[in-house]
Amino acid sequence: MSIWTPQPAGLQEILQTIRDSTDTQGNVQRAITHKLNTFTRVPDYIAYLAYILTALPQEEDQIRTIAGYLLKNNARLLLSVSPEVAEYAKSAVLQAFVSSPPLIRNAAGHDIVAFLGALEPRNWPDCLQQLVNMLDSPDPALQEAAFSVFEKACEDFPRKMDVEINGTRPLDYMIPKFLVLSEHPMPKMRSHAVACLSYFVPINSQSLFAHIDAFIACLFKRASDEDPSVRRHVCQALVLLLAARPEKLMPEMSNVAEYMLYSTKDKNESVALEACEFWLTFAEDPDLAAFLHPLLGRVAPVLLDCMIYGEDDLLWLDGDTEDTNVPDKETDIKPRHYGGKTHGLDRDQAEANGQERKRGAYGEETLDDEDEDDYDLDDDDFADEMSTEWNLRKCAAAALDVLAVRFGSELLNVLLGPLKNKLWSAEWLERESGILALGAMAEGCIDAIEPHLTTLVPYLINTLNDPKPLVRSIACWTLGRYASWCTQPISEQHKNSYFVPTMEGLLRMVLDDNKRVQEAGCSAFATLEEDAGPELVPYLEPVLRNLVFAFEKYQHKNTLILYDAVGTLADAVGRALQNSAYVEILMPPLTSRWAKLSDNDDDLIPLLECIASVTIAMGPAFSPYALPVFQRCVNIIHQSLLQYQAYQQNPDLDEPDKSFLVVSLDLLSGLAQGMGMHLESLIGQTSPNLLQLLTVCLKHPQAPVRQSAYALVGDLAMGCFQLLRPHLPAIMAELIEQLDPEPKVEFISACNNAAWSVGEVALRYGRDDLEFQQWVNPLIARLIPILLHPKAPRSLHENAAVSIGRIGLMHPNVVAPHLPEFAQAWCLALYEIRDNEEKDSAFRGLCTLVQTNPAGIAKSLLWFCNAIIRWHQPSAELNSMFQQLLSGFKHHDEAGWAAQVSSFPPVIQERLATRYGV
Repeated sequence: MSIWTPQPAGLQEILQTIRDSTDTQGNVQRAITHKLNTFTRVPDYIAYLAYILTALPQEEDQIRTIAGYLLKNNARLLLSVSPEVAEYAKSAVLQAFVSSPPLIRNAAGHDIVAFLGALEPRNWPDCLQQLVNMLDSPDPALQEAAFSVFEKACEDFPRKMDVEINGTRPLDYMIPKFLVLSEHPMPKMRSHAVACLSYFVPINSQSLFAHIDAFIACLFKRASDEDPSVRRHVCQALVLLLAARPEKLMPEMSNVAEYMLYSTKDKNESVALEACEFWLTFAEDPDLAAFLHPLLGRVAPVLLDCMIYGEDDLLWLDGDTEDTNVPDKETDIKPRHYGGKTHGLDRDQAEANGQERKRGAYGEETLDDEDEDDYDLDDDDFADEMSTEWNLRKCAAAALDVLAVRFGSELLNVLLGPLKNKLWSAEWLERESGILALGAMAEGCIDAIEPHLTTLVPYLINTLNDPKPLVRSIACWTLGRYASWCTQPISEQHKNSYFVPTMEGLLRMVLDDNKRVQEAGCSAFATLEEDAGPELVPYLEPVLRNLVFAFEKYQHKNTLILYDAVGTLADAVGRALQNSAYVEILMPPLTSRWAKLSDNDDDLIPLLECIASVTIAMGPAFSPYALPVFQRCVNIIHQSLLQYQAYQQNPDLDEPDKSFLVVSLDLLSGLAQGMGMHLESLIGQTSPNLLQLLTVCLKHPQAPVRQSAYALVGDLAMGCFQLLRPHLPAIMAELIEQLDPEPKVEFISACNNAAWSVGEVALRYGRDDLEFQQWVNPLIARLIPILLHPKAPRSLHENAAVSIGRIGLMHPNVVAPHLPEFAQAWCLALYEIRDNEEKDSAFRGLCTLVQTNPAGIAKSLLWFCNAIIRWHQPSAELNSMFQQLLSGFKHHDEAGWAAQVSSFPPVIQERLATRYGV
């Protein structure tokens, strides 16, 4: 094989571009980035980068290092270049790694990791062998650098390392080697050894588990290591073992627990954080609860002490300033993900199997009962009040949250004394950590804490006056965690003592002079809005005036949160927002912002999302603002589709951001829901025609676009069916195609919306309509397999069942023959759904199918009766259908009916007799 050599002109061009890249001017940087991206189309670009890194010692180290990092970022090109180029790049980075100064060696090390990740170790065994040999090098620096490469590789792709190569498994000799090196005199080597070993625990590597006892002995030996990095990795390894192989730790659990309690209080925060993760992992596994329970009295107070702000946090937070007039740095604003609207159904509180669903701070549902784990922590729960990266305080709060869910009142009994001491401490940092703990425990301990809330809620409201902004902000967050208790419509006294003062206190915090407090106040108020719902209606005017004043006061970051609070308010109060006085308060600031933002400004996305909620709530009262909103959405959709078409024709272009297209479709859905047939004149006035654009969106390659397009089809069917009808032949073909019994994860929401919208369309066509009839069999042929598929998500089962019911209501003669096939699955999918119009029309459809084909329900009668008695308040029409069917079954064969009903569970027998006399 010939050896690759560079062309002088090409080398100089790449070198000069890299030199220019050190210029700090933004416009220069953009041009350089674009030029570097074009180089990736040069067939031997990575060889040039490897050459600059390795073979040009006369160049500055900075230039060579940049070449190395560009090489790392383009490692995937190794898979498509010629063998000569690939071989040169591989040998060059190994050469640079062995014989270069530290800066270059470090860059080459990153390249080796990236190359191993792209090629996979089985395709570069020589590299593995050379790295293992370097672990015995007489040069300590090379020894440590090689182990550093191993650590990164083991962390990034342990499964790729755990393979057979040419009949042997490299890990079979590497694991014993790492175990020996855990005794190395150099702390860094010991640290790398423990780290590398630990990364093979989660993947259940047999090469490691063959030496599991030696590994655990190694961890105990290193547990008292003088080096904090080694101790940190010991803690990390124990956490991973607890998650993957807890049975191996149980015989030593008392020693492990003592060590972890001790380490959670380690002066080195990175060690303490890893140790704290142990308690989080321990609490998350329901099977380990019996082992954790005896430790609760010692673990919980330690976690409580870990929740006090550290000195580094306080320096970073700079929390005491009145900074409302200080513009935000753009780096403070996190990218927001906008995924589009999904149609789902609310479920009743679970009665099945006597299991309660997990509740939020006061009774609201928070998790699907089909979730694999008993408790799945979302770290974002602790994002608002602690905007730093994951740290000890945040981890301790998360662990306390999970312990509260796991042990409830027992945890509160343990912490009652320490928590009172903190809440009423003279030291503000102690008080602040106590308030955080109180919020963290809200979900799991609500039953035990509830008797104390008559004292605690006024305490929290009073704390909103604290001079320390960090105390005010955490008080907001914790009030938000108890908002559903404050908003309970228990009595007028409860409302005046807790709900109104909480609402007023949080509104004051929305207008605080500290930006962190504003953010916490606004987020907590949005939570209160969700929980309060219509209870907020009497207070709408002062609430709206406060939020509108915040628009004038807020900097960039908090304005985005304010949009969310306004949208949530509209969702909460619904059509109460139609009042002309409220429209005049709210719309001017929204339209002012709307006018200032260009069509490609990222801030337009949350504003459009907010306006979508407002349009639904205001309904026809939104009419004066509807035309410019409608026209702009259509323009954005049109431009987005053109941009995507250009991208498909030229993949070298950047892929357009789908968010603008998705949020515009969702705002049009809001208009369709709010204004109904009033949209007719708007659709007629705008060009290009919305419904033609919608048909294109239904075929879009990106699932979130299709998801929102299907939602818009359903909303248009509900609000202005006559406008939609001429376009339905093309639309229905796409809807049918989207219905998939086992969609990819990213397609689930699109499939959900498609399943829902076909039911809406079926209802609007009406009974036995000949045009719709052509689609009934193709739809049923896809919806029934979805309903029967064991792996289809529950939301998809539910939407499929509703649409089968609705299609059956309109076309019973076509659907009824299929009833025996799906009746049981249908009843199981919908019996827990909360009473609403969708469920009502679906059940009327099922009843019509049973009337048409009574034999079709025979084998599913128990499930049918169970679904009937789960209704709380069926409509008069539906209740009459239930009565008619049940009486018909009984009178048709009284003895047979009595025998069958006697085998039903007592609760079903009792309700059938009480409600329907059968």
